[in-house]
Amino acid sequence: MRVSIVIPAHNEEHHLRACLEAIACQTRMPYEVIVVDNNSTDATATIAEDFPFVRVIAEPRQGIVFARNTGFDAAAGDIIGRIDSDIALPPDWVAHISRFYAVKAHASHAWTGAGWFYNVRVPRLVSFAYGLFAMRLNRLITGRYALWGSNMAITRSQWRTVRSSVHTRTDIHEDLDLALHLGEAGYAITYDTSCVVHAELRRVHSNRDNLWEYLHWWPRALRVHGRKTWPLAWFFGVFILYQAALVLVAMDALCRSVGRRLAIQQRSSV
Repeated sequence: MRVSIVIPAHNEEHHLRACLEAIACQTRMPYEVIVVDNNSTDATATIAEDFPFVRVIAEPRQGIVFARNTGFDAAAGDIIGRIDSDIALPPDWVAHISRFYAVKAHASHAWTGAGWFYNVRVPRLVSFAYGLFAMRLNRLITGRYALWGSNMAITRSQWRTVRSSVHTRTDIHEDLDLALHLGEAGYAITYDTSCVVHAELRRVHSNRDNLWEYLHWWPRALRVHGRKTWPLAWFFGVFILYQAALVLVAMDALCRSVGRRLAIQQRSSV
């Protein structure tokens, strides 16, 4: 089965090259790689064009949901894999997804994998917590796993089924919205913890000012879909996670401060 990879990208010049180099090292190359340039003002498109296996298309409407939809609509593969531009794929990612969908029973399943967050002080704990809250808790609240846009795949047939119904709001998680629509259409979601990508936890560090609003996207998506369990998502996904993010920030600041003091002491003793 042919695997298309879609990468929505907005000002990703610092991450995209490494992401595409990881794709170039796949044990089984994808059928196509589509980078959707979402009004980038940096070298994102130029970097993507450096790779001969990449097709760059533009999406002028700002928002990851519009970039995703444009990429999915353009994909010609039987399977549409989706990642973000800060993702480093394991070498067998395409082969892994191909093996999953080679099983006929999985034609009615959407697929999503796990993540290892490399830019935090306690990556093992943070990665475990992400899987616990974003995946397992979501399954408890909604009855099914979510899709994680940084490491996911669906069939082109599934996309065609829900394409006209997915929301284009930019204030909810578009990957969760897609998962909910797929569930409402009768598809299952497989959470595969054996396929792990390396990812950057951006909102805690580089985009912290918008973190409070961003965390509301989870319960808001459930409210849009009429899920009465959305207050649970607010408590765990907004209140608890925001406090945890503050702890991570404080821990990072403390480690940096200790590191600077040790460096000063070492220079003074020389």
